[in-house]
Amino acid sequence: MTPIAFRMKLKPGHVAEYKRRHDALWPDLAAALRDAGIYDYSIFLDEESLSLFAVLRLTENNKADELPKLPVMRRWWDYMADIMDVNPDNSPVQVPLPSMFYFP
Repeated sequence: MTPIAFRMKLKPGHVAEYKRRHDALWPDLAAALRDAGIYDYSIFLDEESLSLFAVLRLTENNKADELPKLPVMRRWWDYMADIMDVNPDNSPVQVPLPSMFYFP
């Protein structure tokens, strides 16, 4: 399946904390992501702009659209809201990135 990519924004001074929190990803959140059909998920940082670039793949019959309804997802958003640009519901602001090149 073609990867899905999007951009998020980190607040200044929080690079190390963002990395620390993701290195200690909650097991129940990891299970929820897997159960929703997300795999091969990476997030990269542009240190100059503090933009975060996420790339992930979804299984064919994924349930990723259901993630925002899960309490663990809402808790994670609340936990991350102090260090990222977020929407009013604390979900991260995500800007979809169109695919420009793919080399399988």
